[in-house]
Amino acid sequence: MVSFGLVTIPVKLYSTGETAVGIQLNMLHRKCGSRLKQQYVCPVDDVVVGRDEMVKGYEYAKGQYVLFTEDEIKALNREATNSMEITEFVPLEQVDPIYFEKSYYLGPDKGGERPYRLLAEAMRQTSRAALARYAARGKDYLVLLRPFEEGLIMQQLRYHDELRPFSEVPLGEAEVREPELKLARQIIDQIANDRFEPEAYEDEVRKQTMEMIEKKVSGQEITAAPVEAPKAQVIDLMAALKASLSSAPQPQEAPGRPRSAASRRPAATPAASRTSGASPASPERSAADSRRPVRTARAAANRPAKSVRAAVAPSPAVPQATAERKPPKPSPRTSLRDAPAAPSRAKRKETKR
Repeated sequence: MVSFGLVTIPVKLYSTGETAVGIQLNMLHRKCGSRLKQQYVCPVDDVVVGRDEMVKGYEYAKGQYVLFTEDEIKALNREATNSMEITEFVPLEQVDPIYFEKSYYLGPDKGGERPYRLLAEAMRQTSRAALARYAARGKDYLVLLRPFEEGLIMQQLRYHDELRPFSEVPLGEAEVREPELKLARQIIDQIANDRFEPEAYEDEVRKQTMEMIEKKVSGQEITAAPVEAPKAQVIDLMAALKASLSSAPQPQEAPGRPRSAASRRPAATPAASRTSGASPASPERSAADSRRPVRTARAAANRPAKSVRAAVAPSPAVPQATAERKPPKPSPRTSLRDAPAAPSRAKRKETKR
């Protein structure tokens, strides 16, 4: 149970990991395929030592031990407590994840649903986590209780003296240059994500191992995958950063807007360019000429000629619809010559009175 002031909350611990997910290979006898058993062997006497002949001791110097009897070990072990006593509430961001060792789901036991939800909601609103202590299996544990989804989770913490100081890690001397820092920030921005999505990642080694195991079970032979050749190391840091930027996937360009009908239509040909023989004929001009009725050479010769001034004088640009030339009217001579003869009137008989 959890002690929260004068309130006690009955709880249960649940594992956060799936034990069936891991792949475990057993040691077998090659000759008969039987599973092997572990035994303790004394290297001095070269005999197998049974559990009734074993004692526990602490090595205080190289090869020198102090021995403890079973009664002395029981006296050293602290009596297990049945409750986790909350000592203080701290901001969650103040606890570095390096102290996390194990995690357990914490659920309410029978009759503890209401105080359980009360504690979880209070810590969620205050953005604080609870530090608690309890004893079990001969050890005093330091744990952190924090809100998680709809309930609580318990993080088993390491003690401060159980961590090695980071000062033992050799870092060396190096200078961070501003251009390199700018390129590094660009690489970070290219693959940055505002959310942690663990479902996007999968243990590829475990997946391949299970596929190989299934092939072996079905009687198939498996071969080792070819080893990929090591990539060449880039010594120049600036060159490596630039190569990383160029190899990153570029964002796709937005599709262009569809062009309007006016932008797809070619420009109108001025009237003056049509009268000049130097400019080539446009597709619209060719289409208009194909629709024009064909005139005979004789009719074209009898067509009245236009003045040179009228042909040279520029005319204002007209819309495309009206820019097409209309078929010429037939000349008077052609119309009189080619027109059918009008029916003659019947002569009136003159009568003598």
